[in-house]
Amino acid sequence: MNPPLNPITPITAATAADPYPYYAGLVARQALYFDQTLRMWVASSADVVTAVLQHPHCRVRPAAEPVPLALLGSAAAEIFRHLVRMNDGAGHCPFKQAVVGTLEAFRAQQVAEHGDQAAQFLFEQCNLAAEPRRLTEFSFRLPVYVVARWLGMPTENWPHIAIWIDAFVRGIAPGGSVEQVAHGTLAAQHLIDLFHLHLVKQPDQQIDGSSGLALLARQARLIGCTDHAPVIANAIGFITQAYEATAGLIGNTLINLHRQPAIRSQVLADPALLAPLIQEVLRLDPPIQNTRRYLVADTQIAGQRLKAGDAILLLLAAANRDPAVNLHPAHCDLRRPDRTNFSFGSGLHACPGAAIAAGIAAAGLKKLLASAVAYEQLIDTVHYRPSVNARIPEWKDSHDCSHLK
Repeated sequence: MNPPLNPITPITAATAADPYPYYAGLVARQALYFDQTLRMWVASSADVVTAVLQHPHCRVRPAAEPVPLALLGSAAAEIFRHLVRMNDGAGHCPFKQAVVGTLEAFRAQQVAEHGDQAAQFLFEQCNLAAEPRRLTEFSFRLPVYVVARWLGMPTENWPHIAIWIDAFVRGIAPGGSVEQVAHGTLAAQHLIDLFHLHLVKQPDQQIDGSSGLALLARQARLIGCTDHAPVIANAIGFITQAYEATAGLIGNTLINLHRQPAIRSQVLADPALLAPLIQEVLRLDPPIQNTRRYLVADTQIAGQRLKAGDAILLLLAAANRDPAVNLHPAHCDLRRPDRTNFSFGSGLHACPGAAIAAGIAAAGLKKLLASAVAYEQLIDTVHYRPSVNARIPEWKDSHDCSHLK
């Protein structure tokens, strides 16, 4: 007899074949509970997730460990400790003003133009018409190339940035191996050196004053920050935040189109439906499935008493399918009114780059659908990139950028 399959857990759900019935059960029966195995609270319903995301005692990092211990003393730590999204209080504000001000300058039209051009370039570079198996490479590189271009990084650096971003993201992810942390640390130093070169060492006349990197430095000075370290870290953060979210969104949208031929026909007939489809996939099958918060004081949430130091795993993907906020949550509705979506968070740490990630994904999907890439033949080979919080399809012969090192 074959051994029983391992049951889905709040952590393994992110990469399970179909985690959504499991999530629905948690929403209905265990909206907030303490998981003895994980040694943390698990929040799943829309009201509880909202309460945690907006609670002043819930922080993005443990009070005693602002930087993961495995990263201390490394270049990866130097990036991590300056990221606005990984800080609260003085480390979060006012520098978030600089981040938001910079991202607001990246207009939707500019995102679309950069996205279209990068999608065309990568489509040809990956030879997707003949090699659809390279979809993974296309999906991961697209956000890197678009954001790197906007930041003002030279074209010849983009492939290397893609390699380093991938290693860095894997190295700082929860549960990363010793080897992944080591590779991520090396990649972080390469990224810091490259961005430092273009921010500090280049003569002023060679710096593109309209680039995202220059804009962030200018916004930082407006709030009295003359230190280059947070500017460089958060510029790198612009790429890392778009990286997995965009790649996962492209892949999950393609999978959902395959599963729902009627919707695929509608989108192919009316490209204007692509934007609402992306928003619905972000709710229905999001690339980022969960996030974490840490208590800095004793408090009560949803009738449960939590203590300072407790950790909470927020199942964003479960909250997205809570029928209390989205009727018929398992149904893909391109015209869903008042869509509630937790995929990019809410409250102080709501992601200011959500529209950018969606815009880049739209550019990639538009190119793939218009070119009729035969991704359907790869559906049976899809697996999900190993992760404790992200749901990112990787296609047959997953991308390997090592030849560019």
